[in-house]
Amino acid sequence: MALPLPPGLTPLEVAFLCEMELVTVIPRQRLEGLDLLGGPTPNLNPPHRSNIPLWFALLLKRQRRANIAPPPWLYPASLAAILQFETEQSKDAFSSPPRLPPSADGSNITSPPFLPSSIADAAADALPYHWLELGEILLEAAPDDFEEPDQVRRLMRDLREVRMAKLRAGVDVLVAGGGFKMNGVGGMEVAEGRAFIGGVIDGLRKIGASREQQRRDREREERENGYTATADDDDDEMDM
Repeated sequence: MALPLPPGLTPLEVAFLCEMELVTVIPRQRLEGLDLLGGPTPNLNPPHRSNIPLWFALLLKRQRRANIAPPPWLYPASLAAILQFETEQSKDAFSSPPRLPPSADGSNITSPPFLPSSIADAAADALPYHWLELGEILLEAAPDDFEEPDQVRRLMRDLREVRMAKLRAGVDVLVAGGGFKMNGVGGMEVAEGRAFIGGVIDGLRKIGASREQQRRDREREERENGYTATADDDDDEMDM
């Protein structure tokens, strides 16, 4: 009998989906395109850059057939600016995600997790949906393609801690009965915080259900005893 799976995606599953994101590579040799289920990949002709899925770029990197160009938001200057915005200007919300590109008819049809937000032409001031897992994968597989990999690791660690602190602080708002906006939260952040936030929400739901059940039991006992508290009874007690 199979064990029940937890609700939502696990961190490993989120990292697997991240490998479908497009990244920019600088090929070292000529390679013909491949016909994949998601569509054909472009022909690779050095030194021209091309955008291919991350899993394919990692394969070429291991084979020393291409280098991976980090997206603009993964440079130290961009990460430092985003970190400053998160800590000083946006204490209650997260930085804005990349904007959806308009289609030919003016409508947005691309889902946020798979925007072209990790290529060399991406915005430098916005974190994409898979920013955390993508950065960790690139730092592990292609550290030599970064100018300052140690500084990038430090900034990513600081940025992760700041954003996770905001997620934990949002739980206090939920306990107080308010709402918490999660616009701009990344996929790995959702997967890591799902258990904690979900546990708090389930606890609040149980508390609310318990209070409702107690109210119903009290009303049933009053009906069985032939007594129902009304406003007139309260007034009579006050006159006495």
